[in-house]
Amino acid sequence: MVCYNSHATTQAAAEYVKTRLPDVLKQNLQSYEKEKENSLLSYQSILQQQILNVDKEMLEKLSATYDEAGTTCLVAILSDKELTVGNVGDSRGVLCDKDGNAIPLSYDHKPYQLKERKRIKKAGGFISFNGSWRVQGILAMSRSLGDYPLKKLDVVISEPDIVTFDLDKLQPEFMILASDGLWDAFSNEEAVRFIRERLDEPHFGAKSIVLQAYYRGCPDNITVMVVKFKKSGTKAPEQ
Repeated sequence: MVCYNSHATTQAAAEYVKTRLPDVLKQNLQSYEKEKENSLLSYQSILQQQILNVDKEMLEKLSATYDEAGTTCLVAILSDKELTVGNVGDSRGVLCDKDGNAIPLSYDHKPYQLKERKRIKKAGGFISFNGSWRVQGILAMSRSLGDYPLKKLDVVISEPDIVTFDLDKLQPEFMILASDGLWDAFSNEEAVRFIRERLDEPHFGAKSIVLQAYYRGCPDNITVMVVKFKKSGTKAPEQ
């Protein structure tokens, strides 16, 4: 499952990643499964490498046409009893465990964070406040796919954060994968409570929470996917 949010004047970056990344991930994961016992790879390494590869491919294409488009990327891979989540940017994943607790699956990449701020400064860049803290006064996140002018300066990177979760321990009810528009209107805990009360709806509450975020005045992209887990550990995704 992948959630995107384009943050430039065109949708080129989001469309490229949406078309390309699932295919290359599928190919590499299938090859890995066939040779798993003898492989030095892992779900984490495959996810990291393919996100970086897709970003490199896309930068070459978009920079050739001077297209400055960029996008966030949030990917969740379910395998056996593990959930592997890769994140670039400020889309966010949150899981609801068996007790109704909100468990963060990712953390936003924001310029004001100490680690990101130090990296940006070391690269010769700066952050400034323009409605929100922005890299070079432009981008409100510190990592993304695309955004070739800021990538050339090395102030924005595409390195994903990747975390693996033990589903037997968490015993999840559902997870939410959403773009930053939702999180501008809902905290992790609020979103989990809202969805938990609406899991009997056709889309597990995804449509309802999008509308509620809009009614709360969010002007940004609001893309939401809710994945409900069955007790057997299988999944039933709806968006």
